[in-house]
Amino acid sequence: MTESTPKVGLIDLQIMWNRLIAVVGEQAQVLIRTAFSPIVRECGDISAGIFDLKGRMLAQAVTGTPGHVNSMAEAVKHFIRHFPTETMREGDAYITNDPWMGTGHLNDFVITTPAFHKGKLVGLFSCTSHLMDIGGLGNGPEASDVYMEGLYIPMLKLIDRGVVNETLMAMIRANTRLPVDTEGDTYSLAACNDVGVRALSAMMQEFGIDSLDPLAEHIIEKSRAAVLAEVAKLPRGSWRYAMTVDGYDHPLTLEATLTIADSGIHVDYSGTSDMVRRGINVPISYTTAYTVFGLGCVVASHIPNNAGSLAPLTVSAPVGSVLNAPKPAPVSSRHVLGQMLPDMVFGCLRQALPDRVPAEGTSCLWNITVRGERRNPGKAHPVFALAITTNGGTGGRPAQDGLSATAFPSGVMGTPIEIAEIQSPLMFWRKEFRPDSGGAGRSRGGLGQVMEIANNDDSPFELLAAFDRIAFPPRGRDGGGDGAAGHVGLASGPVFRGKGLQVVPPGERLVVLTPGGGGLGDPKLRDAAKLAADQRNGLVSEEAAMRLYGAQQAAE
Repeated sequence: MTESTPKVGLIDLQIMWNRLIAVVGEQAQVLIRTAFSPIVRECGDISAGIFDLKGRMLAQAVTGTPGHVNSMAEAVKHFIRHFPTETMREGDAYITNDPWMGTGHLNDFVITTPAFHKGKLVGLFSCTSHLMDIGGLGNGPEASDVYMEGLYIPMLKLIDRGVVNETLMAMIRANTRLPVDTEGDTYSLAACNDVGVRALSAMMQEFGIDSLDPLAEHIIEKSRAAVLAEVAKLPRGSWRYAMTVDGYDHPLTLEATLTIADSGIHVDYSGTSDMVRRGINVPISYTTAYTVFGLGCVVASHIPNNAGSLAPLTVSAPVGSVLNAPKPAPVSSRHVLGQMLPDMVFGCLRQALPDRVPAEGTSCLWNITVRGERRNPGKAHPVFALAITTNGGTGGRPAQDGLSATAFPSGVMGTPIEIAEIQSPLMFWRKEFRPDSGGAGRSRGGLGQVMEIANNDDSPFELLAAFDRIAFPPRGRDGGGDGAAGHVGLASGPVFRGKGLQVVPPGERLVVLTPGGGGLGDPKLRDAAKLAADQRNGLVSEEAAMRLYGAQQAAE
């Protein structure tokens, strides 16, 4: 702050902080409302935020996934390294989908735009969203290196002083099965940043400020101090937790050591299995993103997410492990393991804070990623490619049941059936809760779903499977039962593998059963009225209810 700059009071700083959060909220809504891909406009698979000139995230939109937000938080520093701030001009915009400098896989484009006020660079806006198809083998785990997974865009200038890089846009259109959607989504990312730039300038004009520096320091310092104050209330020590997951063609072990110290919380994944030859590996940026989100849920859930609140939460994993896979490892389905990491954090923390954390849940999204050719395309695209976002149950919580068919930790919404059927020739014959899939407990695990899907064109279609919790379902805790394992196969009987490209033949129906969450606590302690309500609402079958009634009576 210079001598000529008026001093800003604490109340004004707090008001401006709230205004920044509103600005990025508007930025995010523009992205959602202008996007072409259903996974963005219907499910909210995005992130949006504002950064200072050091690349520190000052505010994020409440709408958005932790994997996008917390990895994008570091991505802006990479943009500044490639495009120094002194070279930035009004009307510029930069793009990448580099998994190791962006948000973890090629299907996420990240666009960063410098924000000017009265001709002076004052900050940067950045956003990301999932694009449905960027060529290659598609958004599944089949590839053996990142180059097979689709178009790889290094750090490039997308727009130069308002002029679009038409060569780059032509390359993007030429490397996708859905050129209209992919081009449209790229422009929607750039447009939402532009809206943020204009809203920020209006805010600065209203408050009579020419720099964000004082506000940035206030946000960072206050947020960091608030998190450290919460950490100070926790017991000191280290705790370990391990989980076995399905892997691609053999089980994998995730292992974590969580250490609480005066300086913050560190999670180390030493002991985790080595990276594999298929695309379920995770870049360290994505590992960090979901780990610190899990920590934040328990330790600092009421503190806004920004560079200051993230600073005391640190993560490490051995290079070459499945949670720190270096380039050119295949990483297309990095969400399958990355979204397990809040459960890893909870497993450590429940040993220190047993009353704050739930049992294990499904965690990883059960996206039904499909692709096929239309038999009678007419004027429509001859190919359809769609990610039907679905989910299972979360684990039982200390004071409440787990949530049914809810995407935690990703936070994305499920794809509406009507949208999936409009965007493709597929028809849903069933989509309903899966009774008895939540683990029994004093707090029951949330329910999974039952889905049955066929192709109206009577043609084959491809399933790019990337599912987990089939061989190793979510575990119950403190006497609670495990959640039901997931399943994928055909209605006629054949069982599909949980991962890899498989074909649904003409006339067959694809059946998907998503897992249920683990139960928490002894099921004999579940209130009889709750059990009766469960049965009445169809969440627990009569047979299961009778078993629990019998166990309760025997215990009494």
